[in-house]
Amino acid sequence: METAARHVPARVRVVGALALLWNLVGVAAFVMQLSMPAEALAAMPPEQRAVYEATPSWIYLFYGTATIGGALGSLGLLLGRRWAAAVLLVALAALLLQVAASYAVTPAWSLNGAPGLVFPALLLAIAVALYLFARRMAARGVLR
Repeated sequence: METAARHVPARVRVVGALALLWNLVGVAAFVMQLSMPAEALAAMPPEQRAVYEATPSWIYLFYGTATIGGALGSLGLLLGRRWAAAVLLVALAALLLQVAASYAVTPAWSLNGAPGLVFPALLLAIAVALYLFARRMAARGVLR
């Protein structure tokens, strides 16, 4: 009996593996931010510390959903699972909410302005691309 992994095209597995590595970096950043010691917080530049200290705890729900969801969706893509597209869509929505909320309720905009949106825009572009790729592969029947 053939294994299910043989039916997943190499390009899907490569994208899934790279996406999983990328999203695991996000999960690591999320965990490090949640468990940041006081010494690390004190060593931050004042502007960065101001944003960190002004971030309400509920934003971390979006952050966690975005990073963990992105990792799970990428794993689903790597495994060739149809549910990967739905999980990546949830992660994308959480990321969008996290970015919007962070700029709405913290001093991020006043401290960083438009240049501070470059990295969030990159994150959103990657999340959109992963979701669209997974959705296209699911529609073509590549993902089961």
